[in-house]
Amino acid sequence: MAEALNSSLLRISDEVREALARGAAVVALESTIISHGMPYPENLATARSVEDVVRDHGAIPATIAVIAGEIRVGLDADLLDSFAQNQQVVKASSRDLAAVMVRGQSAGTTVSATMRIAELAGIRIFATGGVGGVHRGAESTFDISADLTELGQTGTAVVCAGVKSILDIPKTLEVLETQRVPVIGYATDEFPAFFSRTSGEKVDHRLDSPADIAGAIHLHRQLGSGTGLLIANPIPEADALASADIDATIEAAVREAEEKGIARKEVTPFLLQRINELSEGVSLRANIALIRNNAALAAQIAVALAGR
Repeated sequence: MAEALNSSLLRISDEVREALARGAAVVALESTIISHGMPYPENLATARSVEDVVRDHGAIPATIAVIAGEIRVGLDADLLDSFAQNQQVVKASSRDLAAVMVRGQSAGTTVSATMRIAELAGIRIFATGGVGGVHRGAESTFDISADLTELGQTGTAVVCAGVKSILDIPKTLEVLETQRVPVIGYATDEFPAFFSRTSGEKVDHRLDSPADIAGAIHLHRQLGSGTGLLIANPIPEADALASADIDATIEAAVREAEEKGIARKEVTPFLLQRINELSEGVSLRANIALIRNNAALAAQIAVALAGR
């Protein structure tokens, strides 16, 4: 079934297709960071930089997006440039893909959509900034990211810097446990909080090398577990923000979003932009640093997986 879906629904670049055919290391990259995570031209520069990091560590980058109704796995330089400047790009989670495609729209793929597409393409590892989670107040709003559900049913391993402290981190980890998703800390016992290296919450397991993580991914898939794995990779210490400072900034942005009635898909893009404004660009620099860091680790894991 996966092969049929590959040929009929996915347009895989020649470079990525050839790498997959020879069993080389490939890392999937999402595109909402380009379309909704950063302003132009920082979004384009970051996308190119992250792809370069993947290549520098021996793997092939596969940026995933929907372009004019067509799922693309691997974007060339011209496509990446035009996508970064397109003001009509929508945001698509896995549930939105069919509707976006039938309307011929272009879309940035969220974690859930990128996971699903990567799995169909045969890409086992995916690097992002942070995953979605349980929003604060979810007991009354039921606002829980589709990323968590996707992790519970799609086998892609996701390397991230944890989740943002705009979310309810303890509840997010509880949902991941319910979904049977292993949370592995890379050289850390504590779950990172995106801009900060610590959250006060523990990871399920700690592994200290890309080779060990690759081994865990391989065995998890061989066991037929049917879920993804979440690899929590703390932001580099030199780029981390003080928890108290960034938490205060986030709280201010969250209050503003509530006052303006911003909800659902619009929350995260609004908060990222507002946090960047309130922090005078400090959060954006940290965001770029952690994404590059995650791409480097994902590439090392992909190389180790390919070696198996």
